[in-house]
Amino acid sequence: MPTGLDGGFASSNPADVLIDLQYKLRAGYLPKAAWLMPRAVADQVRKFKQVAAQNYIWQPGLTAGTPATLLGFPVYLAEDMPAIATGSFSVAFGNFEEGYTIVDRLGLSVLRDPYTGAPFIKFRCIKRTGGDVVNFEAIKLLKFSAS
Repeated sequence: MPTGLDGGFASSNPADVLIDLQYKLRAGYLPKAAWLMPRAVADQVRKFKQVAAQNYIWQPGLTAGTPATLLGFPVYLAEDMPAIATGSFSVAFGNFEEGYTIVDRLGLSVLRDPYTGAPFIKFRCIKRTGGDVVNFEAIKLLKFSAS
């Protein structure tokens, strides 16, 4: 879903696009839905207010281990998401349990290296993992572009 402005949020009512994105997700995925964004985007979103009431739409977690909420849903920071730029997908909303799967390959590769750190022996352990989107209806992305 586009924000309406290349490389940023709209100048008037910027929170509206977040509300629109929230309503693009089907009702069955809402009970376990959450927001995902990098810290730089969270810095901007945290300052958004409701127009009429002038209340912030971001509510910080007040107890240890409790995530902050945005429009009633938890927010998680993901530094590996792209920063805001023209055409970037920097905000995601959805049920990541249903929409994304992480795969752990069984087994562990161990390489014994007696040469690199002589007279010590080094062991290098490698485990393969991966992940991918398996249900595109469970996750919605916000695109920072005019259309």
